[in-house]
Amino acid sequence: MKMKISSKPLAAAAALLLGGCMVGPDYHRPQVSVPATFHELPGWTQAEPAAAGPKGAWWTGFNDPLLDELEPQVVVSNQTVAQDYANYQQALAEVKIARASLFPTIGVTGSATRQRSATGTSSSSSFGNIQRVNNSGSLEGNVSWEPDLWGSVRRTIEQNSATAQASEATLANATLSEQIALANAVIQLRTSDANIDLLKQTVQAFQHFLNVVADQDKFGTIPPSDVVTARTQLETAQASLIALGIARAQDAHAIAVLVGKNPEDLDIPHSTAMPTLPTIPVGVPSTLLQRRPDIATAERQMAAENAAIGVAVAAYYPTISLSALDGFTQSPLGGLLHVANYVWSLGGSATETIFDGGLRSGEVAAAKAAYQAAVANYRGTVLTAFEDVENDLSGLRILAEQSDALDAAVRDATRGAEIAFNEYQAGTVDYTTVATAQTTQLSNQQTALNVQESRLLDAASLIGDLGGGWSDSALHDPRHPESAASAASAASQASASNTVSQ
Repeated sequence: MKMKISSKPLAAAAALLLGGCMVGPDYHRPQVSVPATFHELPGWTQAEPAAAGPKGAWWTGFNDPLLDELEPQVVVSNQTVAQDYANYQQALAEVKIARASLFPTIGVTGSATRQRSATGTSSSSSFGNIQRVNNSGSLEGNVSWEPDLWGSVRRTIEQNSATAQASEATLANATLSEQIALANAVIQLRTSDANIDLLKQTVQAFQHFLNVVADQDKFGTIPPSDVVTARTQLETAQASLIALGIARAQDAHAIAVLVGKNPEDLDIPHSTAMPTLPTIPVGVPSTLLQRRPDIATAERQMAAENAAIGVAVAAYYPTISLSALDGFTQSPLGGLLHVANYVWSLGGSATETIFDGGLRSGEVAAAKAAYQAAVANYRGTVLTAFEDVENDLSGLRILAEQSDALDAAVRDATRGAEIAFNEYQAGTVDYTTVATAQTTQLSNQQTALNVQESRLLDAASLIGDLGGGWSDSALHDPRHPESAASAASAASQASASNTVSQ
């Protein structure tokens, strides 16, 4: 095939047309009100990027072997993360689809026909009509292109790119959320184990008390009601110990699902150690705008909706199509690629809608409204982020004070229960006093354990609300093909290795 159209003029025209105007508003991130300090940090100072602070593997701050083992599996096996990863891959593909519209479509068409026809009658032939066989064919190259004069395609690429970045941030948010959920489940399971240990000790103590009371009852030195009270205490503690098995089993099942396993495939042995409370440095409030992936998602959705306005506005302008054909056609087929059989054509068309009953103006108005909704969603997400952090900080502060008070209460209640039992053995108080003291001791011990659990849960929540180890600098721009491969790889490892404090 012989092409007569020079590539240099086409390239120049393409560059000119691709550099045409882009209708619609350019994107600028809306301003949001950011406080100078967190209200719940009295005596606020700039946080130091402590080496021990949470990074990508923020869970190591809890010093729990189960967390260290299972947290990396969330990225690989969690099905919510897998779904969002697939959505991100789809969004990247949509960018490629939109980018393809910037370039002409080039095709090649070849055909061959063999035809037999009658040309007349011969008197010397016994067959009557004379049959002629004719072979024909063609080989043609064609080009068609709709130049992006008004920026509709480029706005679509911009929209799809922002949507892909939103999907990438959504993936990071899902990964972080599932990792925090796993940390919560492990903390709750460890608390159940600690409660089980506490109740086992309590059952042993109540069994001892019952034996002492039963021995005294044999000699008739105490009322029979003391034996009933002591036995009831023991049975109640035993029932509570059995009930803890339900909560522990549910926590273990939740952990298995979070790491993508069937509940029966994960066996978690009992542990006598609680996770430790990590130290979490907190920087200036404005860093939340870069650290939280849900904020990045909302901001990228704004950018996508802004680009959609340009796509809608571009519909007001005419659509221009260019086409070219270059090739050979011949009948008969022999000598097809001969200069005498060369054919070519150039063509162009323009289409403009004169009246649409308000369709395009409605689409522009809808796009602008969708953008304003995205702005409101972004600002609401930012406000919620600050609320979440303030709640976590207040919870940690208040629970720390409550923990100190409960430590003293547990010591006093333990000492009070010992004194009451000694006085009972000495015959100076009845067993009701002992039962009351023992119930108070167990209640305070369980409350202290629950406060310890709440502090750990609030710490995990604060890490998540600060964005974990994530940063929006990890977002990749799909408009640059060279970054697409690295973006896909990085998205599968959604927790970045940046520190929480900057």
